[in-house]
Amino acid sequence: MSMKKVAIAATLALAATLSACATPTPYQPKVTSGAVTGGFSEQKLEGDRYRVSFAGNSLTSRETVERYLLYRSAELTVQQGYDWFETADHRTDRTARSYVEPDPLARPGFGYGYPYGYWRPSWRYYGGGYGWRTWDPFWGDPFFADRAQIRTVEKFEAGAEIVMHKGQKPQGDPRAYDAREIMANLASTIQRPAPPK
Repeated sequence: MSMKKVAIAATLALAATLSACATPTPYQPKVTSGAVTGGFSEQKLEGDRYRVSFAGNSLTSRETVERYLLYRSAELTVQQGYDWFETADHRTDRTARSYVEPDPLARPGFGYGYPYGYWRPSWRYYGGGYGWRTWDPFWGDPFFADRAQIRTVEKFEAGAEIVMHKGQKPQGDPRAYDAREIMANLASTIQRPAPPK
């Protein structure tokens, strides 16, 4: 089997293994380590005012993060004995990191020449229909130009400051939410963590 086929098979096996373990953040209390990180958290600010947030991992969409924040706000409102809540402040933050991933067939090495004195870095890599090619910093950068893959990973975290109220929700206020109605309408879209085995 050629070196290229071995590398492709190894890459596919690794991707299959990782994708089997990787899942979006479920609706759970915030977890900072382990297989699936993220979740909801809240902080009481005053008697009827809370700061609520939901953080997703790199597989959790912005829409899901915002939906889980809304659901947690409604759930917390009911747990505290209130009927409806209003948002005093709301934000969704996006964190993105880009990674340069070189060709898995590239081989690091060292060579002789300018500007690194006697030794300088160089790589050999398989260049499509061209066979094995060599890159070194003195002769340009074809290694990263035609063989590197750039991958951007983004995560979302939504937060809101909510004020809880009792009684009937006022009509016509776009910042006011009936907590029980929100929970009933969103319940079927909430993905909870799998039970431990």
